[in-house]
Amino acid sequence: MNRNLGLIGRKIACTQLFTEQGEAIQVTVVEAGPCTIVGKRTMAKDGYSALRLAYGAKPERLVSRPERGQYKASGAAPARVIRELRVPEDLTAKFEVGQKLAVGDVFKKGELVDVTGTSKGRGFAGVIKRHRFQSWVAGHGTHEYFRHSGSIGQNMTPGHTYKGVRMAGHMGACRVTTLGMRVAEVDAEQDVILIRGSVPGHRNAVVVVRRSHRRAEARAQLQTAKAAKKK
Repeated sequence: MNRNLGLIGRKIACTQLFTEQGEAIQVTVVEAGPCTIVGKRTMAKDGYSALRLAYGAKPERLVSRPERGQYKASGAAPARVIRELRVPEDLTAKFEVGQKLAVGDVFKKGELVDVTGTSKGRGFAGVIKRHRFQSWVAGHGTHEYFRHSGSIGQNMTPGHTYKGVRMAGHMGACRVTTLGMRVAEVDAEQDVILIRGSVPGHRNAVVVVRRSHRRAEARAQLQTAKAAKKK
């Protein structure tokens, strides 16, 4: 589980960026923050430590009474999106309820991040589009079977289709996390970060960007391997 600090943001668009070496790279523009801390979870009270972040504005007429009490206690304005990010207890103690987090406080150029969002919905899709099956030979012997999946069962035993067989069905519109993406540029004045590669979701989709834990895991595995060799 990723327990690093992050921000809630909005996917703006995709564009290209020229590096100092003259290379054109594909980047995704994400408006990350500013986010307001509207609540905290502690080990003593809740059994785990986390920060509740709020992002975006929400009209007063759409806020329920329980939500109004929560915003009143934190002193923050009603927000459109609220996400809870689990972080270590020592990191939770560094922040106070009502404090704001900006891009410059969390991210820096060149580091790795994990981006979580909802993928684009593709509706009902066949096995070629959904599972990347190969199509049948488009010859004279193939008749109305060009994009079918083939056999999905057995003969008499066991007499039913196994669970998990890849078939046509609903595609997309699910939670996706892309790991180890490189931050190409950080614009603290406009609260924008440029992430190298594609980010899950449609334009204006809500995403959560967190510092990646991949490098820390790889470093720990390398140290374990070195210690094992010394023994």
